[in-house]
Amino acid sequence: MAPHAQHNAHHFATSSEHPADYSKPHTDTAHEPLRVHVERVVRQYFALLGDEVPTDLYELILRQVEEPLLSVVLEQTRGNQTKCAQILGLNRGTLRKKLKTYDLM
Repeated sequence: MAPHAQHNAHHFATSSEHPADYSKPHTDTAHEPLRVHVERVVRQYFALLGDEVPTDLYELILRQVEEPLLSVVLEQTRGNQTKCAQILGLNRGTLRKKLKTYDLM
């Protein structure tokens, strides 16, 4: 990855500057499908990059979505991994592996 693209990827992965603050409902975006939010953020990411070409974007996006998904579902199930795995449609062993990856257990 080019140095500029790498910096922007780090910014994308760690920035608190999100297009929507999901802790508060916004009337203009609250009912939009998740794909609309993802598209908006990916477009913003490319705008930040300018002419730089990113690499490993798929992995970057998956990690950015997967960790909070696991965290929230685990929180909603009060730490019950069996229920969490059922909700996510994952094998419990797969869930545990992912939880370890993100240091969530």
